[in-house]
Amino acid sequence: MVERKRFLDFLPHLVLLVGIMIVAFPVYVAFVASTWDASTISNGQMPLRPGPYFLENYYKTIFVGTASSTREPVGGMMLNSLVMALTIAIGKIMISIVSAFAVVYFRFPFRMTAFWVIFMTLMLPVEVRIYPTYKIVADLGLLDTYAGLTIPLIASATATLLFRQFFMTVPDELVEASKIDGASAMQFFKDTLLPLSITSIAAMFVIQFIYGWNQYLWPLLITTRDDMQTIVIGIKKMIVTQDALTEWQLAMATAILAMLPPVLVVVIMQKLFVKGLVETEK
Repeated sequence: MVERKRFLDFLPHLVLLVGIMIVAFPVYVAFVASTWDASTISNGQMPLRPGPYFLENYYKTIFVGTASSTREPVGGMMLNSLVMALTIAIGKIMISIVSAFAVVYFRFPFRMTAFWVIFMTLMLPVEVRIYPTYKIVADLGLLDTYAGLTIPLIASATATLLFRQFFMTVPDELVEASKIDGASAMQFFKDTLLPLSITSIAAMFVIQFIYGWNQYLWPLLITTRDDMQTIVIGIKKMIVTQDALTEWQLAMATAILAMLPPVLVVVIMQKLFVKGLVETEK
């Protein structure tokens, strides 16, 4: 039995509060900076309270863009990032769940060889095979397109492994019952496996959405037009390192906006996300 003492209850909460303050403080400073004008930030005397330029700065960031490095409004960048993140997340789930279904429930020659070949691709992320991947995408004429942004990142050994492990925990009696009912393999997949996999799909969606949203190297390489750049690339371009003055208030507003979609996805799907990871561990 664990003895309850007020001090032992207070100490974990104190450590947790200190940790939250350390993590959240840079985000708060970024938000405050996004509400002041450029001169207040550049003179190094920015107060730690929100300023009067909140609406002006965020309107300019979303609909107008900066005046120096990149003139594209952040609204277009966020749309590009959203399309990229959703396509990667949904594409990875669709391909991975079907490949895991084939590996677990079908007996065909070299079945396990196929699985281990998929598994070995974990050692070959896009960063490792970036030159041949870029060459193929360029030869296919997919530069500056959503297809070029997303297709090379869709295949996922991690998701295939996760779904395979989950399918192996599904009782064989369900397969037998489905056969007795006269269901085909795809009916068993659609009517039985998919409903059972909802939490795993949700967990994988959250992970892959954040993965796609935060992509930097591949979009930087594959896009040359400003109207195709993602918001992560936009933040980098806004921070000028040469003679021009960085519009820090707009860069900070862009950083705050870039954090919102992943945070919303995690908050909305938090219960399914945690449940999916726990069930996968079992």
